[in-house]
Order: sequence, then C-alpha cells, then structure tokens
Amino acid sequence: MAETAWAVLPPVITIVLALATKEVYMSLIIGIFSGALLYTDFNILEAILTMFAVMESKVGANVNILVFLVILGILVAAITRSGATKAYGDWAARTIQGRRSALGITALLGIVIFIDDYFNCLTVGTVMRPVTDKLSIARTKLAYIIDATAAPVCILAPISSWAAAVGSSLPEGSSIDGFGLFLQTIPINLYAWMTLAFMCFIVWSEKDFSEMGRSIRKNDEKFYIPPEYADVKEEKIEGRGRICDLLLPLAVLIAACVYGMLYTGGIHEGKSIAEAFADCDSAKSLVLGSFIAFVFTGLLYLPRRIVSFNGFCTSFILGFKAMAPALFILCLAWTLSGICSDKYLNLGGYVGQLVSANAGVVAFLPVIFFFVGAGLAFATGTSWGTFGILIPIALAIVGTDSPALALCVAAILSGAVAGDHASPISDTTILASAGAQCHHIDHVSTQIPYVLVVVGVSAVGYIVDGFTMNGWAGLAVAASLLVIAMAVICWKVPAPLFRSRAK
Repeated sequence: MAETAWAVLPPVITIVLALATKEVYMSLIIGIFSGALLYTDFNILEAILTMFAVMESKVGANVNILVFLVILGILVAAITRSGATKAYGDWAARTIQGRRSALGITALLGIVIFIDDYFNCLTVGTVMRPVTDKLSIARTKLAYIIDATAAPVCILAPISSWAAAVGSSLPEGSSIDGFGLFLQTIPINLYAWMTLAFMCFIVWSEKDFSEMGRSIRKNDEKFYIPPEYADVKEEKIEGRGRICDLLLPLAVLIAACVYGMLYTGGIHEGKSIAEAFADCDSAKSLVLGSFIAFVFTGLLYLPRRIVSFNGFCTSFILGFKAMAPALFILCLAWTLSGICSDKYLNLGGYVGQLVSANAGVVAFLPVIFFFVGAGLAFATGTSWGTFGILIPIALAIVGTDSPALALCVAAILSGAVAGDHASPISDTTILASAGAQCHHIDHVSTQIPYVLVVVGVSAVGYIVDGFTMNGWAGLAVAASLLVIAMAVICWKVPAPLFRSRAK
C-alpha cells in the first residue's frame, strides 16, 4: 500500500483522534500502528516490529535534539532553583505594565531569536512564562505568540537553520544557488509575513476569537495550569539569585549555539559566515551550545553558593521531568513521520504524483504548491521533509530558468510553514506547547482558527502571483485582505473582559 492514497490514512487517523479526544499520546500510537499495519499487509507481529524499527531509526537520528531539550530543561530548573527566575519575574512585574506589554515583549524576543525554531520556542517560553503567569495571561495565548514567532521568523531569516534546510533540498547536481534562491523567496513568503502581521494585530487589539477567545475567558475566571505542569511551578527556590544569574546563562546559550552553527558549518576551515550557516548541523550545534551554557551555569552558581552542589544535581531530575511530555510526543511524532517516509508508505511520493499529474495550468502552480505543501506538512508534522519532497518537483515542472520558480518555491515554503504551524504532530508546535507549559491539544485547537485566517489571505495572494507572475502583486493583495479581516474582527469580536489590566 506504499505510495497510494492509503498512505494518507495514518496521519489522518492521528490528527482526527487527537483533536477529538485531546489525548495526543494514544492518538499518535494508534496512527503509527495503523501505518505499520498498512505497510505489512496487516501482519500484526511484523507491524509491531516495524513500528519499533522506525522508532529506533528516527529517535537515533534525532538524539541530539533530545539531548538538547534535556540539557535546556536542566538549565531552566537550575536557574529557577537559584532564584534568578523569581528575581527577573519580580522586576518584570514592576516594569512591564499589563498584558499587552508582556505579550509584545514576548513577540519581540521571538523575532530576535531567529537562529533556530527549537531554540526559539524553549528560550522565549523560559524567559517570558514567569512574567505572563504573574499577569494571569492564558498559556494558550503565550503558546500562540511563541509558535507564531518560531518557524515564520526562521523561514524569513537568511542566517538560520531553516535557510540551510532549504538549500539542502535542491537536487544533487543542480546548477541553482540554493542560498540565492532562498533570498528570492523571502519577500514573497506570504504566510510568514501575514502571520507576523496578524500576530502583532492580535497582541495590540486583544481581539481574541473562536477557541482562543473561549480559552482566555475561561482563564480569566481562574488561571489555569495544565496538570502535567502543575508541579513545575512549585520547584524549590534555594538561593538568592539576581537577574544577571538568568541573563548571563541565556546570553552564553545564545552565543554558544550561534558559534556551534558556525563551527559545525566549517567556519574554521575557511568558509564564509553565510557558507558556514548553510552547511551547519543545527542539532549538533544546539547540543554543543547548550552543554557549554550548562558548564558555564555551574561555574557561575557553585563557587558563589547560589545553589548547593546537591541542589544543582537535583536540577537534572527536575529538568528531565519538565521536558518529559515534549520528549515523548516528539519521539512518537518522528516515528509517524518515519512510517510515512519514502522507505515505508511513501506519502511524499504519492503527493508528488498528484502534483505532477495536475501541473498543466502554470498560473495555478503557486497556489497548488501552497496547499499541497500545507497539507503534507500538516499530515507529516515536518516542514523540512516537505521542502525535500516538493522543491525538486517544482524544479522538474517549472524548470530552472522560469520566473515562476521563485514563486513556486516561496509557495512551498509558505505552505510548509502553514501546515507545520497548525499540525498537532509538528515538532515546533509541540515545543511551543512545552515552552509555554500549555496542554498541547489546547494550543493546537486555539491556534488553528488564527492559522486559517492567514492561510486564506495567503492563498488568494498566490493565485494573484500565478496570474501576474509578480510576487509583489500577490503580497499587496494578501496584505489588503488581511487588513479587511482585521477590520471585521475588530467590529465583530467584543472587547476583552479585563481590558483595564492591559496597558
């Protein structure tokens, strides 16, 4: 049943079950096992072996990301235990006046940290969650801001792990400069730009609607912390850490991760900064940077007795425990992605056949690639995998010299980020939930209506792009439609209940 319509079934089962039951773990397991059954022609014993073989392969290939998450969890626990997070939270509560300011600073921090989406999600959550909690801001709203400034920002940044992923998606032997092609897509990546604009509007106007509006109204009645994160808030504070004890480890973490990308990309071998970022191994870089920050934090705290040696070591368990939900979901999501890969059900190959068979109308190619990219990323939970499947198809259909190439690749990148942004099995969505310490399915269900608004205006923009072969025309149309949508939201959505608390 490989490379057929049946390949769509496992991710569909997973997503429907997750949204219906709000139990993401069991939904993923059922989806994975259904895929394994399809691959093995319903041989139950072989399906079980296949399921765990895929899990072994995918987890092994992504072990650096898991290690990075654990080390980051340990850092967060150590910083919290030192009292530095409380000191920062007390200062921020005095300085940041109201919800709007807090969420605006969260968005700004998310935009500034553009190097990698994993790093973005967890760092922004770590820094801003104590502040937003003090202001009783719903964690679903925080998770949306984190998610909206992760992948959409990274896909617009020339110096990021995402730029490297796009360049590596070009077929071997291609005469096209991958970095140059990526630069051409930046101004016409409609979903990313529209998402950032819409997120700023939501922060400024506080006009939350649909599931997010209901979540915020419920949270305003009683501040809600998911049960899986309830004990994290009550970690013991051992020392009297200052704000610098929070800022210095984070600064070292950022600097070390950036240096790690340059180092693994070959900066010491004579490569330029752009070449080093393009060739870096982002997972290894994050492990390198986080371990350096971990050692630095120990050297910063222990000699000054900010925390005791035993207390610092206790942070290992607390940090792992805090990251356990994200680790488990990631492992299962990667396994589902593996079942759908070209080695098994080959969902990408089936989608590629559909696109190639319906590529006769060039004017509709950008919007076709946009929707196919969004659907594939939503079903598989991976933007980078979507790049790798669809960009070579776009090159084959459009050709390397066509002016439509940049439009089609931009539509692929835009659609992949849209699907990734909405998917409950996307690693970025999972980490945004972890960064905000928000129940994962609550984050997904509250975010999807916002994603759909931006998808709608972006799709119309890509239709205009296809007929005009002018990316700026599509951008102008999408922006105009978004302004109209914002005006309608301002008119229809009532003012927030606690407006007086928002400055």
